Amino acid sequence: MKITIISVGKLKEKYLKQGIEEYLKRLSAYANVNIIEVADEKVPENMSEADMLIAKQKEGERILGAITADTYVITLEIEGKMLTSEQLAAKMDELATYGRSKIAFVIGGSIGISKEVQKRSDYALSFSKMTFPHQLMRLVLVEQVYRGFRINRGEPYHK
Repeated sequence: MKITIISVGKLKEKYLKQGIEEYLKRLSAYANVNIIEVADEKVPENMSEADMLIAKQKEGERILGAITADTYVITLEIEGKMLTSEQLAAKMDELATYGRSKIAFVIGGSIGISKEVQKRSDYALSFSKMTFPHQLMRLVLVEQVYRGFRINRGEPYHK
């Protein structure tokens, strides 16, 4: 299975980088996992709705440019479907079983994802109704993908 995580913005925090690197190392036994960082737009606090829409569209174009036509796209969205770890594992297993071995998870930037990216999405996934920093979501996502592989293989993993 080939998994790509497309994330808006650069990861700067050392502790997050270390956690992600650890899970990527663990995941290498199960899948080819790649992280693509696309540039984020500068968003001042007093940005107008119109400017925010333009910024989302620019980020969205960069995201879409990193997705191939044969990729199953899962976007992380507050309004997406919430799953348990076991349900996410089952979803990944189902995709692999039915020949969808290229999966891209998309993590938008601080202003979310564009309508165009939402339209390209095959599945909208929510980790919570709460808002999390997109950099932190990278770590949470790689941990859950790793957990999913462990669940699917019947391997022990703490609950």
